[in-house]
Amino acid sequence: MTTQLRIRLRLALLACLASLGLASASLARENLADLVSIEVLDGGPTKDGRYIGALHLRLAQGWKTYWRAPGDAGIPPRFDWKGSRNVANLRITWPTPELFLTSGFRTIGYHDELVLPIEITPKSAGAPIRIKGRMELGLCKDVCIPSELRFDHRADLSAGRHPAIAAALASRPYSAAEARVRGVTCRLSPTPYGMKVSARISMPSAGREEYAVIEGGASLVATETKSWREGRELVAEAELLPAQDGPIAVDRSALRFTVLGTSHAVDIRGCTSG
Repeated sequence: MTTQLRIRLRLALLACLASLGLASASLARENLADLVSIEVLDGGPTKDGRYIGALHLRLAQGWKTYWRAPGDAGIPPRFDWKGSRNVANLRITWPTPELFLTSGFRTIGYHDELVLPIEITPKSAGAPIRIKGRMELGLCKDVCIPSELRFDHRADLSAGRHPAIAAALASRPYSAAEARVRGVTCRLSPTPYGMKVSARISMPSAGREEYAVIEGGASLVATETKSWREGRELVAEAELLPAQDGPIAVDRSALRFTVLGTSHAVDIRGCTSG
C-alpha cells in the first residue's frame, strides 16, 4: 500500500471513529453476539446446474453494516471462503444499498438485516457442497466496531426457492440495458498519486437525487465519487489509487459505475474513451 494511500485511509478511519464517538469503554460494553448474527440460507439448485444460497445477517436495532463500496469512511466487507468444498466459482449479488449521512460523512450500506445471495458453480454436479468461511465487516451505530463472522454450512441440494433470497435478488440494481443507459465515456488523467476518472453516463434520471459510485477493481482503491447531472448525462469523478505499491494501470472495461437514485439503482460495467 502506498504511503499516500495509508495516510488517506488512516485519516478517513480516524475521522469516522472520532465523529461517531468510538471509545474503548464503549467497546467493552458491547457484546458482538448481541449486535449481529449470521446464517446460511438454502435456495436450491438452478436449471443450469448451479446452486443458490445466501448469507443472512441480522443486525440489532439501530445498527448498520456496509456495502462493497462503503462510502466516505465506512469499513468495506471482506470474505474468505477457505474451507468450502466443491466450489468452482462463487458470485455474490449485492441488493441495492442505502445512503446514510452521519456527522457529515456519507456511507453506503444496510440496516436491520442483509440477505446476500450467493450463486455457486460446483466442481462436480450433484456432489455435496460445503459453504465455509468468514466475513469481515464493520458495524456502526453510536460507535463503529470492526467484526468477524464465521459460517459453516452443508448445502441442502434438494431445497426449493427461498422467499428471502428471491426478494434480495429482485432488489438488485438494474442493469445498464434495463435502465436504458445509452453509453458511458470516461477520460483518464494522471494525478500525483493515481489516476482521475471523469465519466459521463448517458441515461435517464434514476430519481430526484442521484449519487454515483466508481469502482476500479481489486487492485485499485477509489476516493469518494463526486457526481452531478448535466442534462441527459450524469457526470461522475473519482481518483483511483493503487492498493499496493507500484505503477497504476486502469482498465476501462473493468471500471464499475453504480448510480443510486431515489427511484432505482443502476449497475454499469465498463466505459469507452471519451
